[in-house]
Amino acid sequence: MNLAGLTLTITVKLFMKTIYATMRLFLKVDPQKITFASYRSEKLSGNLYFVWKEVSENYPEYSCHFAIKKFHSSFWGKLDYVMHMMKSSYHLATSRYFIIDDFYLPVYMIKPRKNTDIIQLWHAAGALKKFGYSTVGKSFGPSREYLKHVKIHSNYSKVFVSSSEVIPYYAEAFNMPSERIFASGVPRTDIMFSSEFESETKSKLYEKFPELRKKKMILYAPTYRGKSHYQEEYSIPMDLERMEADLLEEGYVLVVHLHPYMKAGKNLNGKNGSFLYNVQKEFNIQELLLISDMLITDFSTVFFDYSLLKRPIIFFADDVDEYVKDRDFYYDYHQLIPGPLCTNTTQLIETIKNSAFDLERVNDFKNRFFDYQDGKATERIVQKLVGK
Repeated sequence: MNLAGLTLTITVKLFMKTIYATMRLFLKVDPQKITFASYRSEKLSGNLYFVWKEVSENYPEYSCHFAIKKFHSSFWGKLDYVMHMMKSSYHLATSRYFIIDDFYLPVYMIKPRKNTDIIQLWHAAGALKKFGYSTVGKSFGPSREYLKHVKIHSNYSKVFVSSSEVIPYYAEAFNMPSERIFASGVPRTDIMFSSEFESETKSKLYEKFPELRKKKMILYAPTYRGKSHYQEEYSIPMDLERMEADLLEEGYVLVVHLHPYMKAGKNLNGKNGSFLYNVQKEFNIQELLLISDMLITDFSTVFFDYSLLKRPIIFFADDVDEYVKDRDFYYDYHQLIPGPLCTNTTQLIETIKNSAFDLERVNDFKNRFFDYQDGKATERIVQKLVGK
């Protein structure tokens, strides 16, 4: 970290600590207050949404509040986020439960009150790409100098994950005792067990794109490269013209959904129709997973969620070695993935046409990384937090 960046970090930390200390001095914790906070999007979504829904429907004695603000890496975006952190300070000082789903800077700059629980739901199922303290020393990870001033992923009271197998990795990444990490499941995967929601989502899709009714949907959902919000425009690394020529006549279409931090590049903007459909705004990732016939991804952990459906998964990546060097994985990538790995468009097309899939391998994978497969993860988590 350069001197300017370090100075800014220290300044923001002092600002946060001062605001929070002032709030603590004049305000009490509301024992019935729950705050949901995230900087991944502009609206409540994913795990936070499902936990909020469960609380609001079954625990009306609790009041729900929100500190949702997508971070933008421009100068004005950073300034706006500092203002948002003031709002977060208020909620941190007055909430019984403060629930997050990702890295959330305000949490690491203060000393929480004893009667406030900070809950980390995390946004990814399973464990694949290293993060947090597991990446110290990597180009992707935090510098040791930064960690002297910001104890990232600190102050969590409880963390909820998909399976007991991955608890040691989260304990390492968050630098916390494994006893406070619970394998209760992933709230957003509950809809994977709802045939009614699947039917509703298909109706929604066909209403907007009626030509897809008799098509076989291939969902392409890549991970982001680089550091969080600092993303260049992303262009699909496959030969789309060749895929269309070879696969459209076979009844396939390619539906694209990018990670929330990614920006669509030239070969994605404005493409809806014929073979390629970019439906980033119309459908969320869980909806698309549920209604797609096949998934193509690289290092995105969406394939953990998708394994619950026991459908074909293809991995397309030609930079595994580079990714290991920059960030690394918790597992041997080649040994872990429950589907064929392709490194060029020719291999990809042949794999799709030949249906070269081992669905029993997918089944074994889901049993390994989901202790519960009953659609009740949200209920379990909320019961553990606020249940009587």
